[in-house]
Amino acid sequence: MITVRVYGILINEQQQILVSDEYIRGQYITKFCGGGLEEGEGTKDCLKREFMEEMNLLVEVMDHFYTTDYYQPSAFKKGDQILSIYYHVKTLQKITTPLRELPFQFDEREMDMYNTTGQTETFRFINKVDFTADCMTLPIDKIVAEKIVNSVY
Repeated sequence: MITVRVYGILINEQQQILVSDEYIRGQYITKFCGGGLEEGEGTKDCLKREFMEEMNLLVEVMDHFYTTDYYQPSAFKKGDQILSIYYHVKTLQKITTPLRELPFQFDEREMDMYNTTGQTETFRFINKVDFTADCMTLPIDKIVAEKIVNSVY
């Protein structure tokens, strides 16, 4: 089965890149914000929905940045393939979700979410000058991070 994932690259005015730190299925993962495409949904609508669900944040989906162009097996479902699509996004409102300074700095509310659902997430910005592929966990995100580092954005 092929699973389509859609992610947003948000670079703020201070040249910082937004990442999501997640604890899911017993693993700590740093990734770009976004998630799975649902049936009947377009990729841009998926990304808008994901930012609203995860951060209560309205975003505008800008230009396409990258689509996986090689076979990537799923890290979570043996036998599945992942197709990931990345867009640049910009905020349409002020970010009100708590942002962290350190990776995996979960607060009490986020830990309650973990105790209820078995997963949780928090968000932080990484200065572009400090941003490398090593900041990311998943193989596709590492490739995209390298492309960001080498881009003019």
